[in-house]
This record gives sequence, C-alpha cells and structure tokens, in this order.
Amino acid sequence: MSEYQDREGFELDQWPEMRTMVNDLVNLVHSERNVSQQLKRELFTMASVASGCTHCQSHGAFSLNAMGVDTERIQAIWEYETSELFSDAERAALNLVRAAAQSPNATTPEHFVELRKHWTDEQIVEILTVNCLAGWLNRWNDTVATVTDQESIDWATENLSQVGWKAGKHVGEAHEQRAGHPSSVGWTNR
Repeated sequence: MSEYQDREGFELDQWPEMRTMVNDLVNLVHSERNVSQQLKRELFTMASVASGCTHCQSHGAFSLNAMGVDTERIQAIWEYETSELFSDAERAALNLVRAAAQSPNATTPEHFVELRKHWTDEQIVEILTVNCLAGWLNRWNDTVATVTDQESIDWATENLSQVGWKAGKHVGEAHEQRAGHPSSVGWTNR
C-alpha cells in the first residue's frame, strides 16, 4: 500500500472550471497545426521521461498507441538519439524538449540553432507549448502521485517495461484510481 492516502481528492474535478480550462488547453496544444499530432504526443512523452513522471509517460505512450503508432516506435522514444525510426528534425525537437523538461532547464542556444535547420519559428512555438503543457501536468501528477488508470498501467507494463518503465508511486487503492485514460473517459475528446 502507498503512503499516499485518498489521492482522488486531489483531482482537478475539485475545481471544475480549471478542469475545463486544462482540457481545452490539452486539446489546443495537441491539435493538428504545423507539427503533427503524433510528434506532439512523442514530445509529450519525452518531456515526461525527462521530468520523471511515469503517470504522464504512460498516458503519452498509451495515446500514441491509440493513434495507431507502432509499439516499436513508442519504445524507441527512450532511445531516440540512436534509433533509425526518428529523423534529424524529430531528434532536434526531442532534444529540445528533453533539455527543457529538466529542472533546472538545460536548454542552450545550440538547441535552437539545430531546431531552425528543420523547423520554422511557428513550429518551434508549437513544440515549446507541448513541453510547457507536459511540465504543468507532470508537476501536478507527480506531486500528488495521481493513481494511473488501469488501462494505461496495463498497456505500459506490457509494452514499456523493456525500456525501464514502472508505475512506481502512481499505483494505489481501487477507489483512488481513475476510470480510464483521459481520452477514454471523455476529458480530452470534447
């Protein structure tokens, strides 16, 4: 049993207007614009890896799976620097997000030099918004040790244990657990 108790009381549902605003922000940031939704979810997952939030790692990876992304590519996010599955442009974006998601922030001017070889300034802004959204959600969920829904835990345990993923403190009592992944319970698909 976890030392955390009754974490369901810390869900954003306690502040309905904030839940609505966060859901709207998630939908806006992950919308199809000039950077693909798939890459945005990959960036979200990498930001969560860099910050250490396994709850958000499982959600990002589960979302990619739900989009139809091959499990091999999802697993390769953890090794994107050497994986042939990622282009130089994708690596530049993943490098920035990984550096920006660390605390203290590890970005350098070189990150932006490399990004501008592949991406427009408008696209770079989209990439940065994914990192900022992930940062907010990572801090929230890792601070209160949100209990990850069972479908995300099951998928991540089966498919991400090979890259070292563990649910850690995000496992709890049944009454603390969400009914499903945010997209499954309708939070992010309004």
